[in-house]
Amino acid sequence: MTNYKHIFEPLTVKSMTLKNRIVMPPMGTNFGGQHGEFNEDHISYYEQRAKGGTGLIIVENANVDYPLGSNGTTQIRIDHDKYIPGLFNLTETLHKYGTNVSIQINHAGASAIPDRIEGLTPVSASTIPSKTGGVTPRPLSKEEILNIVEKYGKAARRAQIAGFDAVEIHAGHSYLICQFLSPLYNDRTDEFGGNYENRARFARLVIDRVRAEVGPFFPIMLRFSADDLLAGGNTLDDTLQILEYLQDEVDIFNVSAAVNDSVQYQIDQMNLPDGWRSYMAKAVKEKFGKVTMTTGNIRNPQIADQILADGHADLIGMGRGLIADPYWVKKVETADEDSIRKCISCNIGCAGHRIGLNRPIRCTINPNLMNEEGYKKHKVSEMTNVVVIGGGTAGLEAACTAAEVGCSTFLFEQKPYLGGLAREIATLPAKNRISDFPEYLVRRAEKLKNLVAFTNTKADIETIEKFKPDVVVNATGSQPLLPPIPGLLDRIDKVEENIFSIIGLLNNLDEFNQLDVEGKHIAVIGGGAVGLDVVEYFSEKGAKVTIVERLPMLGRDLDHITRISMMNMIKEKDVKVHTNTSLMEVASDHFTLQFEGQDSELTFDYGFICLGMKSVNDHVQLLQKHFMKKGVEFVNIGDSQRARKILDGIREGRNITDTLKKIGVM
Repeated sequence: MTNYKHIFEPLTVKSMTLKNRIVMPPMGTNFGGQHGEFNEDHISYYEQRAKGGTGLIIVENANVDYPLGSNGTTQIRIDHDKYIPGLFNLTETLHKYGTNVSIQINHAGASAIPDRIEGLTPVSASTIPSKTGGVTPRPLSKEEILNIVEKYGKAARRAQIAGFDAVEIHAGHSYLICQFLSPLYNDRTDEFGGNYENRARFARLVIDRVRAEVGPFFPIMLRFSADDLLAGGNTLDDTLQILEYLQDEVDIFNVSAAVNDSVQYQIDQMNLPDGWRSYMAKAVKEKFGKVTMTTGNIRNPQIADQILADGHADLIGMGRGLIADPYWVKKVETADEDSIRKCISCNIGCAGHRIGLNRPIRCTINPNLMNEEGYKKHKVSEMTNVVVIGGGTAGLEAACTAAEVGCSTFLFEQKPYLGGLAREIATLPAKNRISDFPEYLVRRAEKLKNLVAFTNTKADIETIEKFKPDVVVNATGSQPLLPPIPGLLDRIDKVEENIFSIIGLLNNLDEFNQLDVEGKHIAVIGGGAVGLDVVEYFSEKGAKVTIVERLPMLGRDLDHITRISMMNMIKEKDVKVHTNTSLMEVASDHFTLQFEGQDSELTFDYGFICLGMKSVNDHVQLLQKHFMKKGVEFVNIGDSQRARKILDGIREGRNITDTLKKIGVM
């Protein structure tokens, strides 16, 4: 029996009745085929979310105008009748689970990349790029605008034929319709530019054409950026006036926010609280009295239910949350909240893969997006003992997976707690959300009677052999990289010094939290993810922060969203940046730096060395050699193999099943 009556209250919109209020909003995946078609893996991905109880799934944006309208490396298409069969296979599959299905139809406009649109020049309302550094588009003629309107209509009709229960028109996030609506991109002087009514004219024509194609009873959704959250863009008040020209024939308002240059508020950065932008949906709902949907880092069912109860919105959009755990709805419905794998909003495997790297999406904390718990169907065929060394996230995933497929599993951790570096880094205020994942892994481990965890215990050969292992998994993680720079090793993390590694900071975080550092000088060496986390922490406390990076840019390996967020933070907090600059020597109150062959001193009250992480694996060769002689399979995973991201360790932890197959017990 659920405690959340508002989440599980049905809702009827025209011909569509939703069994609950949870919606999977459209999110690009790069799962589509090379020609824009659906494939089996893609359908399986959506099927998991339907099977998990989601009330409405809005399929990712489908291109209405190939190639000019393309967005994404392998975007799905709906610009031709040949795509109807594949789309029908999708809706038929999802409907088996009582889930309603919509599809978002879209034209990328200036957000299209020339390499992806056969070298053509992207089109837009004007000649203004859709993001800083973007390609300059050409403005559409009136004839071209009307032609694209027709394409939206035909796409909507195809969606209806393919069995979708609704269609969503994308009018936000710096795509073509948004490029007409927002003054950031529209400087036209004809009937499609200028005042609110003119800027809304293209969207109005699209809505009317779609309604003409789908008839009066088929729900039409409109997604838009309620606030561009950028100087010179539409504010919430502007959008409320624009919607006066668009509300007719729209049945559901999908109230989003932000544009390309404020994307960290669209694909929400980690430190934004659950439901932070529901006030936008509330404003739309109060003015127009229509069904509204809100999104924005919503992970906790209590907050989702409260948003509905307070009347801020009628529907809760949960995108990355359903990537992380497709069974979120069922777990909430059956009071099994403890087993929810809550998204940590890291944006690495989803947005980072798709936007930054042109890869298919993955998830840091969910190693299998297509077949959630399929691995549990295959059990070991004989008694198998697995020993895991290291209780960080990679080790916990390996231990839990091994136990879940029937192995007797023994986990050893030297520290008094499980969760490793993820648990530790989550003590930083802006990183608190990360703690949800190690906490989930620990709860998962505690439920497994065939998994025994030993903390405060070092796993040496003698200890391991007591458990007669068939497989030994090493997951001993990483530690700060400290090169032999003069003065560094003598001073870092020493009681009498004010120079710290990231571990030194985390170990003393309670003291730093109480310390007044406003106006103090903080120097951070290293402009990667860890160094930027330190900068963020002290900048928020009012310190004067300087960051030094040897490479030409900061945050080179960060995901797209986090990098934009961090660069904005550096600008807003007036952080001093030195790139192409090397650390030459460490003194108690200053760093000696070198830029273009010239030395200088950077004085500080507190200094931090954040030059990356290195594997803790000095023992691996000895263990591997010993157990190989005994016929015991040995694998090294996660950061102890090579310092990388949580995503890599979790994937390798789940891959313990491949090791079990290799030794012939699965």
